[in-house]
Amino acid sequence: MVAASKVRPGKRLGLLDQIVLSFFWFSLNFHWGAMLTVVVPTAIIGLVPDALKVRTLGVISGLGALVAVFALPIAGAFSDISTHPWGRRRPYILWGSILNAAALVGMAYSRHVVLFAFAYLIVQAVNNIAGGPYQGLIPDIVPEDQRGAASGWMGLMTMLGTITSIFLADLLIGSGHLFTFYWVTVGVMLAGAAVTVLFVGEEPLREAHRMDWGQFARSFVDPFRYADFRWVFFTRGMVMLGFYTILSFLEYYFKDVLGMATYVAATTVVSGLVMVGAMISTLAGGWLSDRIGRKLIVFISGILMSVTPAVMIVSRSYGLILAFAAVFGLGYGAYTSVDWALAIDILPASEAAGKDLGVWGAAVTIPQVIAPALGALVITVFQHWSVRVGYQAAMATAVLYSLLGSLFVWRIKGAR
Repeated sequence: MVAASKVRPGKRLGLLDQIVLSFFWFSLNFHWGAMLTVVVPTAIIGLVPDALKVRTLGVISGLGALVAVFALPIAGAFSDISTHPWGRRRPYILWGSILNAAALVGMAYSRHVVLFAFAYLIVQAVNNIAGGPYQGLIPDIVPEDQRGAASGWMGLMTMLGTITSIFLADLLIGSGHLFTFYWVTVGVMLAGAAVTVLFVGEEPLREAHRMDWGQFARSFVDPFRYADFRWVFFTRGMVMLGFYTILSFLEYYFKDVLGMATYVAATTVVSGLVMVGAMISTLAGGWLSDRIGRKLIVFISGILMSVTPAVMIVSRSYGLILAFAAVFGLGYGAYTSVDWALAIDILPASEAAGKDLGVWGAAVTIPQVIAPALGALVITVFQHWSVRVGYQAAMATAVLYSLLGSLFVWRIKGAR
């Protein structure tokens, strides 16, 4: 398998190699692109009374992300020490994706909110069983001087997956074909796993690393002994906290504040514009970061991502929100493409890349837990003045998070 593979360790990556290696990012982000913004919020509207939708979304999204917090680094850590003949990462990618497909079918056919929530938690767990080891596969293969370019391709596939998901969700869910969207997602996940397993080669780990359970547990804390890792984790967590605060309640903002009957379509249009802006900046951001350094691009990107929620605080103009959605996308695309390369640069132990990147990935999954819960609390408390004030307060927190994540990136010493 290794000899016949297009992509393998020790080989410089050409254009086709980059596409093949990063293709599973497309699948993962197609999976989540519309899931958090459209699929789950829309499904909840059909399962609970309208007055309970914000609270229910906060609970389900938060619990799902809590599952991901643990599944992502644990799966990555087990892949680090796997001696499977296929390699360390690929068995997890394959079986995680197959189980993911089965759990998506469970979500599609759930008729009670408890069953829907249970299926969603399974999706979160098994998706990260595939995603955690996949994150470790990339630094196993990518040469150091191609990290920025690989990060740019990761960002591009992230945006392509997300924007394709959003537009297809608008087309299918908007016309009442939610089941079809679930089945398309199943197909995309399985296709991504097949491309990765068949065309990316690994050298199997010849000797198992002996580690007792105490050492295994302590290994998850080890990266935090490094100040740079702590700052990368904190800054990414803050920016993602702002991102998921907006993402979690965008559909409900259009419904409750702007009073739009077509709130699903409005959400997909705004999300699509964000992704268009992101596609413009993602490859350029990764390429530039190899030349001028990562921190400046991350700083500017985070500032751009704070503009749109600020507009939502002061204006009720849907047209203005559309205009600034593209600005948000420019920041998001550059941030996504460069932040991964920044993390790779300061990883304390390359032989534990799966585990360390899984721990770093918790800087995304923890905000997925906190943002819906904190956002729901803020909206609930402040909407005693008015519904609009509740959402304004939530967007104000998103601005604050993004600014903090941008400013403190300058505390990272071990990267340009």
